[in-house]
Amino acid sequence: MALLPIDLAMRAPRRASARLLWLWRSMASRLVLLTLVFIAVPVLLYDQFQRADEASQQLLLKSAQRQGELIARALEPELLGVDRTALPSLSIALARYGDDRTRLKLLVRPRVAATGAATTPSGAKAGPEPFFYVAAAPSLSTADIDAERRLLLEQGVLDRLGSSCAGNSTLAMRVPHLEGGEEVLSSITPIKTSFGCWALVTSHATEAYISSSIGRPYWSTPAVQAAAAIYLAMAALVLAVLAGIWRNLNRFGDLARRIVGGDDTPEREDRDASFAARNTVPELAGVAEDFDRLVATLRDSAQSLRRAAEDNAHAFKTPIAVIRQSVEPLRRALPAENARSQRALTMIEKSLDKLDGLVSFARRMDEAAADLLAPSRRRVDLSQLVERMAGGYTGLLAERRLHMRSRIDAGLVVRASEETLETIVENLVENAVSFSPPEGTVSVRLTRTGSWAELVVDDEGPGVDPANLDRIFERYFSHREPGRGMPEDEAAAHQAGAAHFGIGLWIVRRNIEAFGGRVRAENRPTGGLRMTVALPLAA
Repeated sequence: MALLPIDLAMRAPRRASARLLWLWRSMASRLVLLTLVFIAVPVLLYDQFQRADEASQQLLLKSAQRQGELIARALEPELLGVDRTALPSLSIALARYGDDRTRLKLLVRPRVAATGAATTPSGAKAGPEPFFYVAAAPSLSTADIDAERRLLLEQGVLDRLGSSCAGNSTLAMRVPHLEGGEEVLSSITPIKTSFGCWALVTSHATEAYISSSIGRPYWSTPAVQAAAAIYLAMAALVLAVLAGIWRNLNRFGDLARRIVGGDDTPEREDRDASFAARNTVPELAGVAEDFDRLVATLRDSAQSLRRAAEDNAHAFKTPIAVIRQSVEPLRRALPAENARSQRALTMIEKSLDKLDGLVSFARRMDEAAADLLAPSRRRVDLSQLVERMAGGYTGLLAERRLHMRSRIDAGLVVRASEETLETIVENLVENAVSFSPPEGTVSVRLTRTGSWAELVVDDEGPGVDPANLDRIFERYFSHREPGRGMPEDEAAAHQAGAAHFGIGLWIVRRNIEAFGGRVRAENRPTGGLRMTVALPLAA
């Protein structure tokens, strides 16, 4: 039945909602979403924390700058009357303001050098005189002082200060000491006197400065690195748990596909042949054991069904055969003119034929159910099987005055049950033979189509009503009318009816789909029915 536009319009939102619901419930989608969250959260938090740290850093530097100004103002009276002979005594004055937490260094650039009036021995004008360290509190080694001076020169701090000897500026420089440890240069304050330009460098070695991000990237601070390590460990643990569950479920899925595909059998010695052996998550051990018990129960049930089908068929066919053999002497013993007795014997024979067909039908149904529960599969050369079975219909074709045309590509191997494949080919060919008229042709073709083996069986019968093309694969559906594969006399009709219960093509489709294949029926343009079976080729 064709769908109205309004039906299609109503189905589209439902399909979209179903896809969104599937994505939301999917573990893979949630794992990706959780990964994105783990990436986005630290980026956002880092930006916020970095801004807060910059504000805290500015407060520290402003405080150090203010401290440097106060110390500079306190030193300024002592520096106003200093000459070269008084430079060594400045360490005593500087020691009054410095300690282990606040370290002070005093540099000077003599005025005579700052004017640029001095000349070199060759008569050329000398360049600007550099700054010299004259005092430090607490005292530092010459190597540490030289290293600090080089850092200030490389950063251009002394050059900028020497040009005007004005402007208190903050610093954010880390200077390592040769003996170990480091200090943070926080501010430099100029003091201008008649002697020259003085520079008071303030530095700190307290935990507040050393552990801060002053003079280095924020991400390199111990607090940030510790937080990042903890966060990464937590994220890795969470993702590892989810990924472990996902991998475990994939292992279960692989084993389930192996079981369905026939790669896994109870006789096979394989350390990964059970769900429990493949499980790596202790919490899923109970689930894995339940799966193993379920598989074992299904296999036992399938085996029991096969045994019961065989035993029941044997139990019924034996008395049927005895009755059939007993009817023959009775027919010979009764006079031929006794129409009533002969008709009774005929009814008995017809009933035996129907009962025999019912027994075969019941056996095939039980075996079909067993194949669904535990299909046995292995590599089967479909080309050889079809060729062998096609050659076995010579006698039947001659009896029906039919012809067979076959084309079979060699080397097509599928993974399936050989017995089930024989049942499929038998049902398809016998169905075509039963509907073909005398002198008709039954065509069997087996070809490779990409990664599929395609079996096509054509007949020259009356075909099928297009409305019933899908229904012929339904269980118990049979549409055999006189002229469509059925003998037209009543006696033959009863015999034929005993052999057809409408399950042959149902079994074909069910078995083909169990092997991962597909089957379809279509009417041929020139008359007759075409059955096409596609099975995936074995890797």
